[in-house]
Amino acid sequence: MAGERTGAWFGFGFCGFGQALGSGRGHQVLSPEPLRAPGAGLDICRVSASWSYTAFVTGGGQVELSGSARGAAGGCKDAWASEAFLVVLRPGPGSGPGAELQAWAPGSALRGEPLWAQTVVPEAERKDGPGGGETQAGPLPLLPCVRAYVSPRPPFYRPLAPTLRARRLELGAEHALLLDAAGQVFSWGGGRHGQLGHGTLEAEPEPRLLEALQGLPMTEVAAGGWHSVCVSETGDIYIWGWNESGQLALPTRSLAEDGETVTGEATGLNEDGSEVKRVARGENGAPAPFIAVQPFPALLDLPMGLDAIKASCGSRHTAVVTRTGELYTWGWGKYGQLGHKDTTSLDRPCRVDYFVDKQLQVRTVSCGPWNTYVYAVEKEKS
Repeated sequence: MAGERTGAWFGFGFCGFGQALGSGRGHQVLSPEPLRAPGAGLDICRVSASWSYTAFVTGGGQVELSGSARGAAGGCKDAWASEAFLVVLRPGPGSGPGAELQAWAPGSALRGEPLWAQTVVPEAERKDGPGGGETQAGPLPLLPCVRAYVSPRPPFYRPLAPTLRARRLELGAEHALLLDAAGQVFSWGGGRHGQLGHGTLEAEPEPRLLEALQGLPMTEVAAGGWHSVCVSETGDIYIWGWNESGQLALPTRSLAEDGETVTGEATGLNEDGSEVKRVARGENGAPAPFIAVQPFPALLDLPMGLDAIKASCGSRHTAVVTRTGELYTWGWGKYGQLGHKDTTSLDRPCRVDYFVDKQLQVRTVSCGPWNTYVYAVEKEKS
């Protein structure tokens, strides 16, 4: 990942269970600090964070746990952390091409026997569809080379329709987002916060295409607790769902200025379907729109028209990496997960200046529910 330049992982936000997150002093880290993962060093290639612990996967196939769950294991291709269990993908028994999917109790320290295990056999190479005989690949919870994914709730192993050639899959608290080989986005699951993007608050039992994004190929999807983000091939950001803490970068009542007199309130829907509470200001009576729910994808502009290449979502915060290697964050900031040296929540994208000041270019970001992990490299010398 680092190429020819020196790179390192950084962390900030909630570490109340002792998660490796910078210095880890107290229960929070307010600004990015070099990650101190046990035994992993600079070889980390994947970070998967649950609420109370984090799993680090190294380039050598080692999984290291930090936080409420601790332990280590070798011979792992990938790992995915949830509060219900830890999932690891290991080479299958024998010399065949298959892999073994294992689910462990987080507190087991990866010792003894897994809660359940399943052999994952790659499907036969297909000659139809995008890429000809190209097989599927993607990080957990999407399973490589098979049309299935793993869920933290029963049934744990869930098949996908044969017509879906999945490239990436992200799970929120109650919903799922899938990016297919053609760059189309599908969503399903709970929709009461508008997180599915279909213009309603209804649930969807099966993957449903986001019609609002048809014809706009996407390269990234990210699912937060109850909000969703995707990034297009041209670097545009589309965002929808719950805006309680400003995680959609839209005006929200909870972050309105203190001391403002409220004289009246009405709730309705905008023409684009967003739910708005209009609150009259005491000083002049002019209505101020506060968006609680955005059930359709909304185009979000970063400052100075910057293009995005990566996105990740926490429970109620959002992080985006730009093409120039800058990190922007917004939403809930109670534990410093926005990286701005404070616990302020924001309803607008704000650059994390730490990486600019340190002459670092951000390459990727991975949000836990209440914290954020970032990989950055030294800028090229001019």
